[in-house]
Formats: sequence, structure tokens, C-alpha cells
Amino acid sequence: MSATDRNLTAAHAEVKAEIARTDTKTALLLAFVGAVLAGTWTVARDVPLTVPAIVAGGLGLTLLVTAAGLLLRSVRPNLSGRHGFPLWATLTPSQITGVVAGNLAADIAGLSRLAVAKFTCLRRAVDLTMTGGALLIVAALLAAGGAR
Repeated sequence: MSATDRNLTAAHAEVKAEIARTDTKTALLLAFVGAVLAGTWTVARDVPLTVPAIVAGGLGLTLLVTAAGLLLRSVRPNLSGRHGFPLWATLTPSQITGVVAGNLAADIAGLSRLAVAKFTCLRRAVDLTMTGGALLIVAALLAAGGAR
């Protein structure tokens, strides 16, 4: 195996590992957002809220729901067949050998674009989650008597 082949194989493994890490982070954040949404609903329905608390809390919940949507978009299966399993499912065994042998660099490029798209959704979802959480804290302070 030449140095170029080893470098391509290493790059391919690195991109796949980055996708796996991003998917793991996405799953954890999605679980966290779901728990915050459920907990907020449970608390908010039993507490008398002021109008400012309702506005701040409503904005916070909207941002958290938007973050959940971005997270779900990030982990949505890509069945377009450009690379990975969907592509392999459309090829004969001899075609798979040819594609693997000749297109490792193209696969790295495709997977890298996928990783960047997933990372971008995750980053935006983290930003929305932090902002939504801050608004929920403001709403809780307002409900506790910070502004009447």
C-alpha cells in the first residue's frame, strides 16, 4: 500500500469518526432538549405566570423546539445514494469493487460535506439551546417575582 493510499484510508476513517462523534453529540443534545421541554411544561402548568414570564418562556420554548428540529434534521438519514450504504445497495458486487478502488477520494469529499452539514446543524442547535435555556431562566426569575 502506497503512502497516498494510507493517507486516503486515514482521511476516510477520520471523516467517518467525526460523523460518528457529531451524531453522538446530537443524540445527547436532543435528549437534553427533550428533557428540558418536558420539565418546563411540567413546572409551567402548575405555576402562576406573569405576562413577562409567559413571553420569555414562550420564546425560550420556541428556540428549544427549533433546536430540536435542527438536531432531527442533522440525524435524518441520507438516502440520496451519493455515498455509503444507499449507493452500495444499487450496485452489483463487481461495481462495488470498482467504486471502492477508484473513488476513495470522492467518498472522502462527500462524507466531509456531510460532516460539515451535520456539524453546522449541531452548532446552531447548541446556540439555540443556550439562548432558549437563558430565556427559560429569565422566565423562571420573572415568575418567582423578579418583575410584576
